[in-house]
Parts: sequence; structure tokens; C-alpha cells
Amino acid sequence: MDLLASLLDQSVGCWIVTILVALAGTFVVQTCRSWYRLRHFKGPWLASISRLWLVRSISGGRFHLDFMEVNQKYGSLARIGPNDLVTSDPAVMRRMLAVRSHYRRSDWYIGMRFDPTRDNIESIMDDDRHTKLRSMMAAGYSGKENEDLEGTIDRNIQNLIKLIRAKYLSTDSESKPLDFGRKAQYFTLDVISDVAYREPFGFLAADRDLYDYIKEAEKVLPAALMVTIFPVLNWVLQLSILKAALPSDKDPLGMGKIIGITKKVVAERFGKNKKVQQDMLGSFIAHGLNQEDAESETLLQIMAGSDTTASGVRAILLYILMNPRVLAKLRVEIASTPISSPIQEAEAKKMPYLQAIIKEGLRIFPPLVGLMSKAVPPEGDVINGQFVPGGTKIGYGAYGIFQDKKTWGLDADVFRPERWIEETADKLKDMESTLELIFSYGKYQCLGKNIAMMELNKIFVEVSYSSMSAKELH
Repeated sequence: MDLLASLLDQSVGCWIVTILVALAGTFVVQTCRSWYRLRHFKGPWLASISRLWLVRSISGGRFHLDFMEVNQKYGSLARIGPNDLVTSDPAVMRRMLAVRSHYRRSDWYIGMRFDPTRDNIESIMDDDRHTKLRSMMAAGYSGKENEDLEGTIDRNIQNLIKLIRAKYLSTDSESKPLDFGRKAQYFTLDVISDVAYREPFGFLAADRDLYDYIKEAEKVLPAALMVTIFPVLNWVLQLSILKAALPSDKDPLGMGKIIGITKKVVAERFGKNKKVQQDMLGSFIAHGLNQEDAESETLLQIMAGSDTTASGVRAILLYILMNPRVLAKLRVEIASTPISSPIQEAEAKKMPYLQAIIKEGLRIFPPLVGLMSKAVPPEGDVINGQFVPGGTKIGYGAYGIFQDKKTWGLDADVFRPERWIEETADKLKDMESTLELIFSYGKYQCLGKNIAMMELNKIFVEVSYSSMSAKELH
């Protein structure tokens, strides 16, 4: 018996060793194959054999700068993962995003799901489904079915200005610090909820982070970015043992609370006594969205739309205040331009220096910097003379594109609105075409672009105007 037990122990040990060797061999073979298929693209060595380079970059919080540095060092199409490239070439981006392009969304977009079991307009990978859903939502985002869109934004801008005047105006004897970065997010959250279902959350009125939403959202973001690198994590999150850890509409705080508010509002639109409103949600429903889709899309616009617009507001105002010359020129333009109170978007679009400031701010601090990788068609593609195998993911290098000296000049890293006024017509055409990538392009262009731009066109004039003296205005 002892001999039999000894033989069995040896046999089990041999099997364990064999399995471990087989697994190690499989890993080595797969790693070599991954390295080999994109061997002709340069990049950090670790990135060629592992996604650990991407993990380190994203967890470090400076991935947008890392991508730019990779493109500057290794070329406009460089390797950042075993199956991942990043480009700083706007022509490559337009090629991938064109309406008739054969490029499709990659599994990077799985990380855009708020609910691991449900897609939204930003996570759908199937082009036909994406196009159909987009057509059902376009009218709601355009404002065509919400005649009070501009008025809604105006009211919330005035609420912001009233808050600043009531609590944050400094005097000769007292200095009152103002965290405008936070107030900008309160503003965009109130705007988007007001536009979505005519019920602003009330962040500005409360002057605080209601439900700790912003605090909790900032904690969740790094984890969401990891799902874009390892899409398999989305399926892990669907396990019942982990679902309890995800935000729920029963939560009293955080993202779950916002989910609960949204579900309640949407349910009222589908209940027995249906509440019909001329707002974005009303448009979604009128064009055929069911209750679950209406919940998903309304949550998306609130959570994603408010954050990106707030980033734009914060960055542009910061650059205005950091450059007294720019602030002075903006104030002169405001004082010398006949405008309504509040300013109408059509009037703002006719103010050349204001438009130059907005464009330059979006360029130097793009609100969206995620890879948003597209998958190369199965047959592969040839880009700048190099063959890219089918299935390869090519990502968006925002900072590399918007700080490229070939497009923007030797001072590409400098905030200088005058470049949008001084350049030749041909050069401006190229710059405008490249700047369109801020909101993506073609079939994937951001549906909320016009709402975001309306906010930007108005807020800097109104905030500046409210702080100008009578002497400056005449």
C-alpha cells in the first residue's frame, strides 16, 4: 500500500508539473505570436509583450501624456500593447471614423457600460445597432424637439453667477476663495439633468456635492478604465457575487443615487399616467426607445456629458485667467459687441476672439483623452506604407494630435488664441478639420456636441460680463 501511495503521489506530481509546463509553454507561444504580428511597429519594449505597460500608464493617471511621448519618440503610429497601437496622425483618425470606413469599434468600448449587462450608445460595437440607436436619439440631442434648450442653459448660467455673487465675492477686507473647478461641475450636472428631464439636480442651489456623487464617480473612473484594457473584467462583474458591489438604484449616495433618480423619472414617463414632456427624454421615448434603453441613455448623458463639458469649462477659464492679455482682449470684444442679455448663441458665434479662445482651450486641453480604439478590418490595412493586421486596435492619441508642431506650429504647447485668427485660409481649414476630432468624427461624432458648445459659447461671456465694471462696458 505504501508503494502504491508513493507511486500515486509521484504520478500526481508529474501531472502538476506537466500542466504547469504546458501552461507556461502556451503563454510563451502566445506572447511570441503577439509580439511577432506587430513587430514592425516601434514602442516601449514591455508594451510589445504585455498589457502591463498600459496598466501602469493608466493607473499612474498620466496616460494621455504617455501616449503623446510614445508617438513623439516612436512615430505617429506606435505600439502600446501586444495588440494595441496609438496614433497622433489626424489623417489616420479620419480614415477610421469616416462614414463608409470598414473600421469598427473594438472591445475597448465594453468598458463604457455603466451596467455590465447592458449596452448604451457609447458601448455598442455593432455598427448597424449603433446607427439605428443613434438615429432614434439624434433629435433629442439636437434640440429640435426641445425649444427651450437655450433658455435652460441660460437659467443655469444665471444660477451659477448668483451663487458666486452671493457667497464668493471678495472685498477689500475679506478674501473669499472660490473653487470654480467644482462649481463648473455643479453647473454642468444641473444643465444636463435640466435638459434631460426638466429637473435640475440642484447642485448649484445646494452648493455642495449632492449625494457625494462627484466624490464617488472619481473613485470609480480608474476601475472603469481598467475594463477598457481588460474587457473580460466586464463579464467578471456580471457574477452575482460581485453585483452587490456595483452601484444600485437603492443606494442613498454616489452613482447609485443618480441611477435611482433617473429610473424614477423614466418610470413616470412609462407609467399608467404617462408624463409627456418636450425634453430630451421625451424625444427619446417619442422616437421609440423602450424604458430600459431610455434609462441607459439618460444616465450616459448625465454621467459622461456633464464631466467632459465641465473639463472644458474649467480648462478654458483657467487659461483665460492665467493669461491677462487674453482676458483683456476678451473683455474688449464683449464691451464692443452688441449682445443680448443673456447672450444668444448666434451672437457668441460671431465673436471671433471668443471663438478663438474656445477652440484653443479645447485644443490644448482636450476633454476626452481615452484611446477609443477602433479595430482594423479582418483583411488588414496599409497605413503610411506599413501593413496593419486585421483585428489590431488603433487608439486615439489626443495630446499627440493636438500638440503636433506640424499642424499647430512651433508653439503648439502654448495657449495662444491668436493662431486661430492669424493663419492663412488653407492652414485654418486644416486646423479646423483636425479640431473636429475633439468630438470624434463621422459616424461616431458625439451626439452632445451642440449642447456642450452652446454651454461654452455662453458661459465665458456671462461670467466675464458679470465681473466687468460700468467703465469697462462703456
